[in-house]
Parts: sequence; structure tokens; C-alpha cells
Amino acid sequence: MTQHPTQSPQFFLTAPSPCPYLEGQFERKVFTHLVGDKAPEMNDLLTQGGFRRSQNIAYRPACESCRACVSVRILAQEFTASRNMRRVIQRNADLIGAMHDAQPSTEQYSLFRAYLDARHRRGGMSDMTVLDYAMMVEDTHVDTKIIEYRRRGPDTFITGKGQGELIAVALTDKMADGLSMVYSYFNPDFEDRSLGTFMILDHIARAKAMGLPHVYLGYWVNGSRKMNYKMRFMPQEHLGPKGWERYDHEAVSR
Repeated sequence: MTQHPTQSPQFFLTAPSPCPYLEGQFERKVFTHLVGDKAPEMNDLLTQGGFRRSQNIAYRPACESCRACVSVRILAQEFTASRNMRRVIQRNADLIGAMHDAQPSTEQYSLFRAYLDARHRRGGMSDMTVLDYAMMVEDTHVDTKIIEYRRRGPDTFITGKGQGELIAVALTDKMADGLSMVYSYFNPDFEDRSLGTFMILDHIARAKAMGLPHVYLGYWVNGSRKMNYKMRFMPQEHLGPKGWERYDHEAVSR
């Protein structure tokens, strides 16, 4: 009987480019394509191994002189919101999140465009067109969802759906062991709502309800102030040379 070898993914390495998080550093990434029937299973394995997904590409840092990027996942079933986090939840009690299949809309893009123009005008995504946005949402071979956060409408308690203004959006992969937050954005006029924090808290609540152990937050970059917010969601695990290990902030600080 002839046995056919299992098709393995091919990995590629990018050329060095300036690091967007740490001045004076250069980043390289190793990446592969997520396509075909095995893409969901492969995405789970690669995410658990420290990769992130962008469209049909899975990538992770492969920098030559820096190891500042660390994969982070929240232990959702053990998580308890702090007093400040409970205030954020209460502040956004008028919002309802509805999970949909990954389909883009002009309403989403308008909000996305406003968010980029206000928060990331010089970032790598600043020139994304409506077609680029559609590709970001639709170009996926895994179980990807869009969660739209809207103001509660007058019939929300009857239909269970939010009918008001679109306030925030999260693009999320549903995996066998958790939810992976691919990208999120929100109305920049509502800075006082702490919507970024609220969406993470909502994902933790959803993971708990689904019986999933983890919420994957991507990379924490040690030394980058813009990534410090990820350290507020404890307990969490970091991926290191020995695998996923519970992060002990006090032990690291000593």
C-alpha cells in the first residue's frame, strides 16, 4: 500500500525592516499561508505556538537581536475583573455586542477609517482602502467572526439585537481552546469609555460562556508603552522557551 506524505506548510522569512515598537531595532518575521481544509487546525496549532493571523497569513517574530515580543493569553476561566474594570463594564452597559460571520460593511469601514485617522494616522494601515478592509475581514480560511458593538435599541430586550449606532468592532478567530483577538477598533470620539479594555473584557466573558480557557491577545512588547495595557488582564500565560507558563509579575519585577 502506497502512503502519501502529509502536506506540511512552507515557511518563509521576511527581510529586516525597522521595528514599529522599539526604536533602533529591526524586525523579521517567519510566515506561512493558511489555506485549504486544514487551515483551522493549522491556525490553532500555530497560534498556540506563538503565531498571529493576518488574512490568510500566519506569522511570528524572528528577529535576530531582540526577543522583546512575547505571546500572551489570558486565563479566562480564572479571570476576575478589577474595580476599575467593573467601572468600564458599567460605563458601557448601554452597548450590546452581536457576533456575526466575517462580512465587511460600509458602516464598519467608516468607523475603521475614523479610528485610523484619529489614532494611527502614520501607521502601516493608514492608507487602507475599503477594498483593503474587505480583504482583511473576508480573506480567511478559519472560523473568523465579526463582533459589532452598538447602542441598545428600543427593541433590544425583545429581539436581543442592538439597533443603534455602531460604536466598536472586533475581528476575532474562534479556536478550539479560546478566542484570538485579531484586530479591534472603535469610535475615537468615545475615548472616556475605554472601549479597547471593554472589548477585551467582553471576549473574556464570551470565552467563559463558551467554556474556552483562553483569550489570545497577540504580543506584549517589553519596553513598548503602547503594549503595557495587556499586563492588566491577569492571570495570564506567556510563551517562552519552555512553553506556556503562568506569568508572575512580582517575580519578574524582583
